[in-house]
Amino acid sequence: MTASPVRGQCLLMLLATLLTSCARPPPPADAQGLTLDTAAALLAQGRWVDLTHDFAADTLYWPTAQGFSHEVDFAGTTDKGYYYSSYRIGGSEHGGTHLDAPVHFAEGRRDAAAVPLAQLIRPAVVIDVSAAASADPDFQIGVDELRAWERANGELPTGAIVLFNTGWHKRWPEAERYLGTAARGAPAVALLHFPGIAPALAQWLVDERRIAAVGIDTASIDFGQSTLFQTHRILFERDIPAFENVANLDGLPPRGALVVALPMKIRDGSGGPLRIVAWLPGQ
Repeated sequence: MTASPVRGQCLLMLLATLLTSCARPPPPADAQGLTLDTAAALLAQGRWVDLTHDFAADTLYWPTAQGFSHEVDFAGTTDKGYYYSSYRIGGSEHGGTHLDAPVHFAEGRRDAAAVPLAQLIRPAVVIDVSAAASADPDFQIGVDELRAWERANGELPTGAIVLFNTGWHKRWPEAERYLGTAARGAPAVALLHFPGIAPALAQWLVDERRIAAVGIDTASIDFGQSTLFQTHRILFERDIPAFENVANLDGLPPRGALVVALPMKIRDGSGGPLRIVAWLPGQ
């Protein structure tokens, strides 16, 4: 399943003129005069895929992080006779489908509010490693997996968001299957088991390719047993953000989707809740 590169480029023009220079062949000359009617017709020729787990009482968080809370301020009929509801929310920046801003592991790098839209709205590729991950919950995605993807699909597009499908999103929200443990608190961290991106691949991506961001359908871009979080540190030092606990990655093709990943804009934040979606042209 391969989506149209021309339609993808046209939508990039519609969303932001800064994003017209990546992924695939340039749009046709008449795309330079894109109108609202043309944009509406273009959108009607594709479909959206939601890559976000919803936030609720069962949302998974790191064992040491405060979980999600959603408390009633008021829900009911007012004294003037109309219905009204309002709620208080709370929780760690890092839980559910969320952004890791570079400052999370790299002092002086971008915070959640400073990550440019140009890194959050991009063509995306999906690298499926679910078979290897199913055989080893501590699997680390390496350069070999990336090179195998490139042999089948071509070189990573410049400026792409690189998403890794380990198959773990299908385990959500069962904590023991997803995280390796349902325990909470500091001792539970040593019990975490889930796949991640090997530091060697992170280093290769910053040295050999130009990417906008990475994403994965597990709780961390580093595998569960990591204690040094080298993948975070390598990517974040280069201001490459990450999306974690991404959903529904098996609904995307290897290349051709456009991803829109918009986090809560928290000033000085090390991350935040993320609504991430993908547009598939011609679907």
